[in-house]
Amino acid sequence: MNIIQKRCALCPRKCNIDRTKTCGYCGEKSVVRVARASLHMWEEPCISGENGSGTVFFSGCPLKCVFCQNRSIALGSKGKELTITQLSKLFLLLQRKGANNINLVTPTHFVPQIVEALRQTKAKELTIPIVYNTSGYECIETLHMLDGLVDIYLPDMKYYSAQLSSRYSNAPDYFENASHALKEMVRQTGAAVFQNNLMRRGVIVRHMVMPGYTKDSKAIIKYIYDTYGNTIYMSIMNQYTPMENFEEFPEIGRRVTRREYERVIDYAVSLGIENAFIQEGDTAKESFIPDFDDNMYLDEIMV
Repeated sequence: MNIIQKRCALCPRKCNIDRTKTCGYCGEKSVVRVARASLHMWEEPCISGENGSGTVFFSGCPLKCVFCQNRSIALGSKGKELTITQLSKLFLLLQRKGANNINLVTPTHFVPQIVEALRQTKAKELTIPIVYNTSGYECIETLHMLDGLVDIYLPDMKYYSAQLSSRYSNAPDYFENASHALKEMVRQTGAAVFQNNLMRRGVIVRHMVMPGYTKDSKAIIKYIYDTYGNTIYMSIMNQYTPMENFEEFPEIGRRVTRREYERVIDYAVSLGIENAFIQEGDTAKESFIPDFDDNMYLDEIMV
């Protein structure tokens, strides 16, 4: 395994940059940076449970959507450098704190280092499930590194339209890569397994409805259901929150209306989808954006 990315091709960008010397498209060099670690309560109920999901938010992002709610870390403005040994200690610390799982958030560009850390911690009695929480913009070769280490895949399926993915994520090939990645994720995990209402193994595909684009949402949901039926889970989200300085993208400078979201949910029900999470009430709030200045657990392992 190439832990040091001298010609990085971990994500579909394949920027081939020597990340030992400079940042790739993701905005990160080869040293792991983590912006926040916490017991997170705002994931799907079968992920967060009562104790919380042990989230590890990695700095940088290969996709960089213009509407990203975690923009302060996606652009690399926050984060602490960790060695692989320190990352291993963080996983074990979260387990000791009672986390239901280790939730790797935006991890793609650090996969080789994560794999090594997981191997170290699994040898030191890390027993809780590993969640790979991703934008869905993945390379099959990178996912192969995770085979046997990840228990739960939590990918986004953001766009069906290449026009939309190009405009908002500079990735006209998004759906092609995300759909191939989803197939590999399902192959690795198989059917969902639950214990005490917590997911222990399986796939949940997230889709966030965007303002004005319910047609694209329906195309994504239909593709997932036509391909996988009720063998995997969906999470249909209404928490889109417009960011500041959105003059360049006025068409998405508002929240999703209740009617837009209901139309998407009604469509999912009409298809026969049974295994899906939905959001109720006013979830499009900045309070759902984690406090990336709270580094209590990171400080604890740095001692």
